[in-house]
Amino acid sequence: MAEILLRVEGVYKYFGGVRAVDGVSFSLGRGERFFVVGPNGAGKTTLVNLISGYFKPDRGRILFKGEDVTALGLAERVRRGIARSFQLVTVFDNLTVAENIAVSVASRLGRSRVAYKTLSSYRDVVEEVERILEVFELADVASKYPTELSQGDRKILDVALTFALKPSLIILDEPTSGVATKDKHSVMERLIKAFDVTGVSSIIVEHDMDIVFRYARRVVVMHEGKMLADGDPASVRGNEEVRRILLGGVYA
Repeated sequence: MAEILLRVEGVYKYFGGVRAVDGVSFSLGRGERFFVVGPNGAGKTTLVNLISGYFKPDRGRILFKGEDVTALGLAERVRRGIARSFQLVTVFDNLTVAENIAVSVASRLGRSRVAYKTLSSYRDVVEEVERILEVFELADVASKYPTELSQGDRKILDVALTFALKPSLIILDEPTSGVATKDKHSVMERLIKAFDVTGVSSIIVEHDMDIVFRYARRVVVMHEGKMLADGDPASVRGNEEVRRILLGGVYA
């Protein structure tokens, strides 16, 4: 069994009378990934906000690499190795793909005050940028600006910027949202390949069940703040309650 990287223990989060996250517990091993699914309002976003440090739980604990990080904020969790990419792509449109990644690498190395045009003089930055371009299959568009990219490549670039922070855990929020239907599988395949090659653990929030059942090894289903199911795609698909609430019988 893989070493435990993340452990969520009996976590609750309330907003007024609403239990957005209601006693959720699970663990994630190093190099493991799982998809989080559920209807609107199920608590998916609140859960990843708790893990990444945007919210603090009202009850329960979050442990990362064996350390209790429950009280730590966003920046401190990033420093410890938890990074997150959001549904809306955030990149620098006035910089090329390579320059975008260079800025992220430089930020991690403590060189964020150095003008991006001089970053090419740092060998370690250049080598890291080249590696990330290769891992995410962006080398062919390295000199292009984000406005010249397909939505799929913009999504990949956004995740690559998060990856440049060298996290142990990456949380992705709807990585195929806004991507053309014909490109969704390509985007997911490139992301999963990158994570598998590098051994980075990942938690992926996704609404497209075709994507989930094709690429997931483990699926966590949330409903009304609780974990409804946690298992491999076949067992989740065969769960009567999941089919009723989430799948409407489509995958029965």
